Amino acid sequence: MKVAFATQDLNRVDAHFGWAKNIAIYEVSQDGYQHLQTVSFDGELKEDGNEDKLEPKLEAIKDCSILYVAAIGGSGAARVVAKGIHPIKSNNCEPIKDILVKLQQILNGTPPPWLRKAMNKGREKIVNFEEE
Repeated sequence: MKVAFATQDLNRVDAHFGWAKNIAIYEVSQDGYQHLQTVSFDGELKEDGNEDKLEPKLEAIKDCSILYVAAIGGSGAARVVAKGIHPIKSNNCEPIKDILVKLQQILNGTPPPWLRKAMNKGREKIVNFEEE
Protein backbone atom coordinates (compact mmCIF):
# COMPACT_ATOMS: atom_id res chain seq x y z
CA MET A 1 0.00 0.00 0.00
CA LYS A 2 1.34 3.44 -0.89
CA VAL A 3 1.32 6.13 1.79
CA ALA A 4 2.04 9.84 1.23
CA PHE A 5 3.36 12.39 3.74
CA ALA A 6 3.12 16.18 3.46
CA THR A 7 6.49 17.41 4.69
CA GLN A 8 8.75 20.43 4.63
CA ASP A 9 11.85 18.78 6.13
CA LEU A 10 11.47 15.23 4.66
CA ASN A 11 11.59 13.77 8.18
CA ARG A 12 8.32 14.78 9.84
CA VAL A 13 4.67 15.34 8.95
CA ASP A 14 5.04 19.09 9.33
CA ALA A 15 3.16 20.59 6.38
CA HIS A 16 -0.30 21.71 5.39
CA PHE A 17 -1.24 19.77 2.23
CA GLY A 18 -1.60 22.88 0.06
CA TRP A 19 1.58 24.47 1.40
CA ALA A 20 3.81 21.40 1.42
CA LYS A 21 7.19 21.74 -0.29
CA ASN A 22 7.44 17.95 -0.52
CA ILE A 23 5.29 14.86 -0.67
CA ALA A 24 7.23 11.77 0.44
CA ILE A 25 5.75 8.50 -0.83
CA TYR A 26 6.43 5.12 0.76
CA GLU A 27 5.32 1.55 0.10
CA VAL A 28 4.19 -0.10 3.35
CA SER A 29 3.52 -3.80 3.85
CA GLN A 30 3.50 -6.36 6.65
CA ASP A 31 7.19 -6.99 5.90
CA GLY A 32 8.37 -3.38 6.16
CA TYR A 33 8.43 -0.11 4.29
CA GLN A 34 10.40 1.42 1.45
CA HIS A 35 10.78 5.01 0.26
CA LEU A 36 9.56 5.18 -3.33
CA GLN A 37 9.94 8.84 -4.21
CA THR A 38 9.76 12.41 -3.04
CA VAL A 39 7.89 14.91 -5.18
CA SER A 40 9.00 18.50 -4.57
CA PHE A 41 7.01 21.64 -5.28
CA ASP A 42 8.14 25.23 -5.66
CA GLY A 43 6.50 28.56 -6.33
CA GLU A 44 4.01 30.34 -4.08
CA LEU A 45 2.61 27.67 -1.80
CA LYS A 46 0.94 29.80 0.90
CA GLU A 47 -2.82 30.04 1.28
CA ASP A 48 -4.18 32.31 -1.43
CA GLY A 49 -7.47 30.73 -2.48
CA ASN A 50 -5.88 29.33 -5.64
CA GLU A 51 -7.16 25.76 -5.77
CA ASP A 52 -5.23 25.05 -9.00
CA LYS A 53 -2.00 24.63 -7.02
CA LEU A 54 -3.48 21.47 -5.48
CA GLU A 55 -3.69 19.70 -8.85
CA PRO A 56 0.01 18.71 -9.07
CA LYS A 57 -0.13 17.39 -5.50
CA LEU A 58 -3.28 15.41 -6.21
CA GLU A 59 -1.59 13.95 -9.28
CA ALA A 60 1.49 13.00 -7.21
CA ILE A 61 -0.58 11.04 -4.65
CA LYS A 62 -3.14 9.49 -7.02
CA ASP A 63 -1.88 5.92 -6.40
CA CYS A 64 -1.66 6.36 -2.62
CA SER A 65 -4.13 4.92 -0.15
CA ILE A 66 -3.36 7.22 2.78
CA LEU A 67 -2.17 10.84 3.04
CA TYR A 68 -0.69 12.14 6.30
CA VAL A 69 -0.79 15.92 6.77
CA ALA A 70 -0.29 18.46 9.55
CA ALA A 71 -3.42 20.20 8.24
CA ILE A 72 -5.66 20.24 5.19
CA GLY A 73 -8.40 22.60 4.05
CA GLY A 74 -11.97 21.48 3.49
CA SER A 75 -11.87 21.60 -0.29
CA GLY A 76 -8.46 19.92 -0.36
CA ALA A 77 -9.73 17.14 1.89
CA ALA A 78 -12.80 16.67 -0.30
CA ARG A 79 -10.63 16.38 -3.41
CA VAL A 80 -8.31 13.88 -1.70
CA VAL A 81 -11.24 11.74 -0.54
CA ALA A 82 -12.80 11.91 -4.03
CA LYS A 83 -9.63 10.20 -5.32
CA GLY A 84 -10.14 7.35 -2.85
CA ILE A 85 -7.34 8.50 -0.54
CA HIS A 86 -7.81 8.55 3.24
CA PRO A 87 -6.42 11.81 4.74
CA ILE A 88 -5.07 11.65 8.28
CA LYS A 89 -4.13 14.67 10.36
CA SER A 90 -0.93 14.03 12.29
CA ASN A 91 -0.28 16.18 15.35
CA ASN A 92 2.97 17.47 16.80
CA CYS A 93 5.14 17.07 13.69
CA GLU A 94 5.29 13.30 14.14
CA PRO A 95 8.34 11.65 12.53
CA ILE A 96 7.50 9.83 9.30
CA LYS A 97 9.56 6.79 10.37
CA ASP A 98 7.48 6.45 13.56
CA ILE A 99 4.25 6.45 11.56
CA LEU A 100 5.65 3.86 9.14
CA VAL A 101 6.61 1.54 12.01
CA LYS A 102 3.13 1.90 13.58
CA LEU A 103 1.45 1.20 10.23
CA GLN A 104 3.53 -1.93 9.74
CA GLN A 105 2.61 -3.15 13.25
CA ILE A 106 -1.10 -2.53 12.56
CA LEU A 107 -0.87 -4.40 9.26
CA ASN A 108 0.59 -7.37 11.14
CA GLY A 109 -2.28 -7.30 13.60
CA THR A 110 -5.95 -6.69 12.90
CA PRO A 111 -6.26 -3.51 10.81
CA PRO A 112 -9.41 -1.44 11.41
CA PRO A 113 -12.03 -1.46 8.62
CA TRP A 114 -10.94 1.90 7.15
CA LEU A 115 -7.36 0.63 6.83
CA ARG A 116 -8.44 -2.66 5.24
CA LYS A 117 -10.37 -0.60 2.70
CA ALA A 118 -7.32 1.61 2.06
CA MET A 119 -5.13 -1.47 1.64
CA ASN A 120 -7.39 -2.69 -1.16
CA LYS A 121 -7.29 0.53 -3.16
CA GLY A 122 -6.76 -0.21 -6.83
CA ARG A 123 -7.41 -3.92 -6.46
CA GLU A 124 -10.29 -5.55 -8.22
CA LYS A 125 -13.01 -6.59 -5.83
CA ILE A 126 -13.86 -10.25 -6.24
CA VAL A 127 -17.13 -11.48 -4.83
CA ASN A 128 -17.51 -15.20 -4.26
CA PHE A 129 -21.23 -15.90 -4.15
CA GLU A 130 -20.69 -19.56 -3.34
CA GLU A 131 -19.33 -18.68 0.12
CA GLU A 132 -22.51 -16.93 1.21
